[in-house]
Amino acid sequence: MKNEKLIHALGNCINYCNYCADACLDEENVKEMVSCIRLDRVCAEVCSTLNQLLAVNFQNVNDLVEYCATICEACADECSQHEAQHCQDCADACRKCASECRAFLA
Repeated sequence: MKNEKLIHALGNCINYCNYCADACLDEENVKEMVSCIRLDRVCAEVCSTLNQLLAVNFQNVNDLVEYCATICEACADECSQHEAQHCQDCADACRKCASECRAFLA
């Protein structure tokens, strides 16, 4: 299945983004985490939408895949600025997802 690696990466990214957003709410400096939380939520939503479309084998997804890669990269950039392990793990999952999006488009 052509979409299998991307679907797996999307699911992983969704999980890490949701976990990171929730964990950020427990950080002492939660006001400094607002951009991280927001990007986590947006990234999880975009990945979820793409995941659903790929699961039904919808063909016209390239623009959404491109946007998903862009959002994942933005989320990775934001999360990587924070020391918390959940942010670092999320950044890694987002980078991997962006990479799978680019591979899908290649």
